Amino acid sequence: MLISKGTLIVSCQARADNPLHGPIFMSAMARAAAAGGASGFRANGAEDVAAIRAVSTLPIIGISKVWDDQFPVYITPNFESAAQIAHAGADIIALDATPRARNGEPVERLIARIRNELKREVFADISTLEEGKAAHAYGATYVATTLAGYTQETEASKGEGPDLDLLSALVAAVPTPIVAEGRFDTPELVAEGFRRGAHAIVVGTAITNPREITRKFVRATPKRTA
Repeated sequence: MLISKGTLIVSCQARADNPLHGPIFMSAMARAAAAGGASGFRANGAEDVAAIRAVSTLPIIGISKVWDDQFPVYITPNFESAAQIAHAGADIIALDATPRARNGEPVERLIARIRNELKREVFADISTLEEGKAAHAYGATYVATTLAGYTQETEASKGEGPDLDLLSALVAAVPTPIVAEGRFDTPELVAEGFRRGAHAIVVGTAITNPREITRKFVRATPKRTA
């Protein structure tokens, strides 16, 4: 078990339009998060994964975002993308485990190949209870609420905060360790996630995205510029 129970994972990611984009910044972000007590990281792409691996021995949940206008699945959609981040140093491979169309093998085969051929643990990003049950049946090591509110089927239920009801339902119905992720943007919400049985919790934007954090504060000022 690479992700210890009751711990915080920090997502160190920045898109291309973000001033902090790039492996130098993400490795520094990971070092800062580790100094603050994080127990592991979630990182996108082989370059960022390798850069973080070079400065830390903590577990890395690696993803590879592959954008394709023809397919809704972009989080590690196929074996090739999984292999790249595994070889870069990821201990755990996260992937979109929804049944949506993807440019790659079916999710059940992808999970099996990652475990059998790459010898890595699998972190299944899901959006519903049924998807969580399926991911467990396919052999995922962890099931995470990452995509709740971000699929066409669940976008209507997306609120300001995390989907705590889904978290509770997964904990009750799925024996795989359940990781809470998505819109956990205060320490109070993190505490509530653990009260509801989360094995671990992933926090990203609220810790590692100064631009979005600044925008949140600016919206509270009399002269709004964001």
